[in-house]
Amino acid sequence: MYQEQAKILSEYFGLNTSSEAKEVTIKPIGNGHINTTLLLQGTKSPVVVQKLNTYVFPELNELVNNARLIERHLENKKNSNNYKLDIIKHVATTEQKYLVDINGDNWRALEFIGGSYSEDVVINKQQAKIAANAFGQFAAALEDFDAKKLFPVIPDFHHLAKRIEALKSAVNLDKHDRLSSAQDQVDFCLGQEGLVEELELLKTKLPLRACHNDTKINNMLFCSKKHNAKAVIDLDTCMSGYWLFDFGDMVRTFCSPEEEDSTNLDNVVIREDIFEAIVEGYVTPLKNLITHVEKQSFWVGAKVMCLMIGVRFLTDYLDGDNYFCIKRAGHNLDRAKNQFALYQDLLKKEGKLKALLD
Repeated sequence: MYQEQAKILSEYFGLNTSSEAKEVTIKPIGNGHINTTLLLQGTKSPVVVQKLNTYVFPELNELVNNARLIERHLENKKNSNNYKLDIIKHVATTEQKYLVDINGDNWRALEFIGGSYSEDVVINKQQAKIAANAFGQFAAALEDFDAKKLFPVIPDFHHLAKRIEALKSAVNLDKHDRLSSAQDQVDFCLGQEGLVEELELLKTKLPLRACHNDTKINNMLFCSKKHNAKAVIDLDTCMSGYWLFDFGDMVRTFCSPEEEDSTNLDNVVIREDIFEAIVEGYVTPLKNLITHVEKQSFWVGAKVMCLMIGVRFLTDYLDGDNYFCIKRAGHNLDRAKNQFALYQDLLKKEGKLKALLD
């Protein structure tokens, strides 16, 4: 499908020399919701190329600049033996540019981290602990990074109040006549607004951090041979924020035995042993950096992320599926129902789970 672009991209990024006639190949890689991600191979080392979603990321230069600031900071940490993981880096074109326009589409290239694999669903407690520890190492390495240097490529990304307001707007407009099919989910969301006040009060007590903001299990690569942590990837949403969101997104994406678009809602539950593994893995690299209030905030983070991503899926469904890539009709509504089922099970197990945090 992208063979024509592949030839152009291989020239931009110098994958083949003029004397080499090896066919360039391109194939999908990963399961991202936002950008189109492909593996481009020529004579030289393969690279990951992405067609960037400008609806989600209108400020592409700022997007790349943010990621490169993080890359350089992590590289300095690694050079001083303070960061052990591989670092995903942008690849410059032969003209030292990081963005390429092909017929109005915007592309970039990233180094391919070989000898690795990702997971969409956490298999066991050990795997959860390894992944959470990798995100903890990432957070610890950025603890001395000035979060204010990062441009807000998605303003108010984890602002629950504004996400709920966006949902209300989509409900009022009902541009695609979908409200009747989602009324129960809308009513449920609007009944959870008390969490907004709880979150806003808590944020006044927390330090601002440079955060990953998308700590899904498939944004961490495992080593193919040793099955330990190899790299934290997808730095597009690295912005200022609070560690509670990164913790909460791990709970959201690690704890259910089902993928986030599964319609097997009876099986969408919080696995308590996985929750415990997240706490152990994530907090260990941060133990000398985290404040008591920050650690206590993680429970609110777990609630907020399960609810908020559900709200975002539901809003996108009502708005015509503009943000998240879909593979079937009603895909975003299915995702929303999934997240609300997870959120409800989280609340049901509050006593046990909060005890694990303590």
